[in-house]
This record gives sequence, structure tokens and C-alpha cells, in this order.
Amino acid sequence: MVVSGRNVEVPDHYRIHVAEKLARLERFDPSIFLFDVELFHERNRRQRKACQRVEITARGRGPIVRAEACADSFYAALDSATQKIETRLRRSKDKRRVVHYGDKTPVSVARATATLVDESLFTQANGAAAHAHAEEAEDEGGPGHIVRTKVHTATPMSVDDALYQMELVGHDFFLFHDRETDRPSVVYRRHAFDYGLIRLA
Repeated sequence: MVVSGRNVEVPDHYRIHVAEKLARLERFDPSIFLFDVELFHERNRRQRKACQRVEITARGRGPIVRAEACADSFYAALDSATQKIETRLRRSKDKRRVVHYGDKTPVSVARATATLVDESLFTQANGAAAHAHAEEAEDEGGPGHIVRTKVHTATPMSVDDALYQMELVGHDFFLFHDRETDRPSVVYRRHAFDYGLIRLA
């Protein structure tokens, strides 16, 4: 488990509290080998009631599962983020346990790809983590600045896989390398439980 803060000092008693909260999540997926927890204090005065943000990323042999929450304290934000990631892990576990007609249990993605795991996917060529955060930009007092950059490895996948990944991380969109077109594409959530797809020409 890694607990870090951006513009925030993380006390030891909070690290212990995080470890106790996340320990119970391992029962949903024993293959999880790392919980990455980030704390961030929102400097925007208009967000004063929800200025403490906690992001949790669970890494295992299967897809990365992520959740984030904002609240008026880091303890409340952690509780909310933990509930979200627990729901996503439980949903993923239930999906792996679905039994189809004919008494056939489908092979889980984690089991089917267990022999294909390439440790280099978790690091870049320069040895940095694949899910890296760039340094936070200095607060210049106004909107319209890029304050965060993320770099991810791009493994080619189908549209269905991209939708599954989007649901696991809980975002409204997901950028991926489309296996069919060999180009960057985006799936996104629309109203009434529909999805959209954007492809580059």
C-alpha cells in the first residue's frame, strides 16, 4: 500500500486508518498487490465544503480499479471512496462468478490473461510507473491552466473491453487504443444508460 499526499502531509495515524479500511477489500480480489492512495487538498474557495479529495487505485492481475471522492475531511472522503471501490470490486467479482446455461462457468479475464501478464506494462522504458502523475502545477490564482497530467500505457483492446474498463474506474469517458482501427478512440457515457464512441479518422 502506498499513501501519498499532493500539497498535503500524511500523518502516521491516517496511514494506519487507511490500511485498516483497505484490508477488507482484498477478499474481493486476492490478486490485488497494490493499493495506491492519494490525498489532495482543493485550493478553490468555492469547493470549501468538499475540499479534501481521496483517490484509491487498486492494482492486481486483472483490470485496474479506481475510485475517488471529495468531502469536508480526509476521513469522510476515504469512507466514500472505499465504498465506491468496494462496489466496483464486488461487481467485478460477481461478473467472474456468473454461471451460464449448460453448467459452464466462464473463464475470468484475470485467469485467461494470467500467463500473458507482462511486468513491463507496469513500468515505462525509463523505469517510471506506468500510472504516473506529473508534478502539480503552481497555483497561479486563475482557471484555464493544466494542473495535472497522467501517462498510461496503451494496450490495444476492443470497444467492449474499453467500456468494461470505464465502468471499473468509474469515469464518464475512457481513452483507449482501438484494436479494430489501430487508432486512439474514446468511449463515453450518455444519458439513459447509453454509450458513445469517438474514433479518429
